[in-house]
Amino acid sequence: MDFHYTPRQLELRSKARELTEYLEKFEVDCETNNGLAPDVHDLVRKAVLESGLQAINMPREWGGAGLTITEQAIVQEQLGRLTGAIWDMVWRPANALRFCTPEQREKYLIPVIKGERRDCYAVTEPEAGSDPQNLMTIASKVDGGWVINGEKWFVTVGDHADFMILLAATEYGPSLFLVEKDLPGVRMERVPRFMHTFVYEHPEFTFTDVFVPDSNVLGGLGQGYDITRSWFTEERLMIAARTIGAAERGLELARDWAVTRHQFGQPIASFQLIQGMLADSAVDIAVNRAYTHQVAWEADQPATDRKTVHAKAAIAKLSASEASGRVIDRCVQIFGGRGYDRAYPVERLYRELRVDRIWEGTSEIQRIIIAGELIKRGIGVLSFPTEAVAR
Repeated sequence: MDFHYTPRQLELRSKARELTEYLEKFEVDCETNNGLAPDVHDLVRKAVLESGLQAINMPREWGGAGLTITEQAIVQEQLGRLTGAIWDMVWRPANALRFCTPEQREKYLIPVIKGERRDCYAVTEPEAGSDPQNLMTIASKVDGGWVINGEKWFVTVGDHADFMILLAATEYGPSLFLVEKDLPGVRMERVPRFMHTFVYEHPEFTFTDVFVPDSNVLGGLGQGYDITRSWFTEERLMIAARTIGAAERGLELARDWAVTRHQFGQPIASFQLIQGMLADSAVDIAVNRAYTHQVAWEADQPATDRKTVHAKAAIAKLSASEASGRVIDRCVQIFGGRGYDRAYPVERLYRELRVDRIWEGTSEIQRIIIAGELIKRGIGVLSFPTEAVAR
């Protein structure tokens, strides 16, 4: 069993770290101005393309970087160090776009991969959050297409994207539609002010008699919920990786502060209560990094049991997001009053990591998934590697 990074993985980590260090210089502007100016977006787009880390989750033949899930986790861990969610400027098209027809791919996915367009995913509604099947947005069949009526909340990147992947109820079941944002009847309503500062917004949209042609159905009628759910394994692993990267940056900063900050005539790192916080943070990071990499590697193996890997991704997301929250909380405490100052990265990370216990499935939903796997199929979720045959 070899745990060394391959030369390719080391190169990817180095490229991701270099890009992260370049993007860090925009963090304070993002925090101060609640976003970044258009010229900065242009600079970032150029830097991402030069790094070769655009669309790391898409095949090379379509113009993406074509990384494995393990390689994606390595890259995302480095990008997770960024505050302001600037990591999201290194675009990863929604995995649902893999289901594009050849014509849809040319119109939507390829331009997204090139950084010429941007997608957003419209799933959540006032009454459909953790349960996306409780849809009230309806797509009704008409000649040549569909008419959509409804409301979507928390559409991340909805302010910047020019089209959305929208989940709506149809007579065939939940279905996905590619919806241009400038269509008549699409209206961006309230832009919530969340506790974090995000380089993009999470607007609410209403849809009033919005017509989309049949050619804009994504992945087949009635397949919307399954397609949406299918990408959770990858996305939850990426959240785990990013939160680990954020926690490690916080610990680096807190450690450096602890050894240079003097109180009572000595560095605060000499106090055992500070040492305990540093040690506990190192444990949280090391254990969760190892497990996240393990599950990412398993997800890359074609013969593994996908349901068990799905449950393991839930474990990784649950554990890493909660552990990283604990780490950053300790880091703020170590910094004292400065840790409460938005000019310091640990304060920004403290606010930003909180959402990772909510989006892409709350911590409570992860626990339900894990418990369901245990009850239905036994403790094989603890095995390594995941067995190929379903029990």
